[in-house]
Amino acid sequence: MTSATPIHDFILANYRNFNSRATKDAMLAYWKHVEAGGKMFWAVAGAMSSAQLGITMAPAIRAGLIHGLSVTGANLEESLFRLVAHRSYKDFPDYRYLTKQDDTRILEDRMRRVTDTSIPEDEAFRAVEKYVVPMWKRATERGERRFWHEYFYELVTTIPADLYEGNPDECWLLAAARAGLPIVVPGHEDSTFGNIFASYVKTGECSPSIVKSGIEYMAAFYDQYRTLSEGAGVGFFQIGGGIAGDFPICVVPSIKYDLQEPVKPWAYFCQISDSTTSYGSYSGATPNEKITWDKLTEETPMFVIESDATIVAPLITTALLELKAAR
Repeated sequence: MTSATPIHDFILANYRNFNSRATKDAMLAYWKHVEAGGKMFWAVAGAMSSAQLGITMAPAIRAGLIHGLSVTGANLEESLFRLVAHRSYKDFPDYRYLTKQDDTRILEDRMRRVTDTSIPEDEAFRAVEKYVVPMWKRATERGERRFWHEYFYELVTTIPADLYEGNPDECWLLAAARAGLPIVVPGHEDSTFGNIFASYVKTGECSPSIVKSGIEYMAAFYDQYRTLSEGAGVGFFQIGGGIAGDFPICVVPSIKYDLQEPVKPWAYFCQISDSTTSYGSYSGATPNEKITWDKLTEETPMFVIESDATIVAPLITTALLELKAAR
């Protein structure tokens, strides 16, 4: 009889030591946590949307394996780009051997390279701009204020399906919007549409006040964290480093020390990153360091997988989806 959980079984059979063992242990602890009624919060840095992590991430959202998100502004918009401009992307599998002249030609072709793939300027950036800028202008006229992701939640759920070039079942932004997942987008100014928005602010066509600030994101996240951490608690599953991870994980000590209110610690922690421990590096900091900041405790299940998230995360997510389907 064919197994209903082939990827899960493969991981158990083969992943015995080093980063493979960490992958197996993190996957099993993730499943144990959600099976006990716990929630899981994902922090997604890097260029994971351009790398099409949505292929497994979107089904995981629909299956109730992901309950909240922190993403960079780039990952937020690039999930939408993959939906509306997928066929216009170009891949460069030999990117390691490109010359400066090759990259200049890519620029002249109005493509923006991200390692071995590229985002099409006209089909992605400028096509989406036609829809989101009028939203900003209407908000300016009406004096409305929204979080950055709320504009994209509305956009991804209202654009006509005939504009899709990608598979909507593989768009994590669409899945998150339909599920109404709580989401924070710290440092959203550091994204293509953050720059585009700044240009409209500079020309006076849009008011900067229509976008709620990062401070307001944290203030709202206090309450979202309390809800997520009810019952068996909420775990933290981190891909990459930087602000996408550091911003939301700080909610625990901030509630405890700044609001001076009781709060549950994070119930699980896993980071997938190719950053290694070095002097002052947050991305490469070990989980133990987070104990000293009161983000984690010595009882928290902790895992660090020093590997490529485009390889590891889909394996873990697929194994979890198999277990969910086999219940």
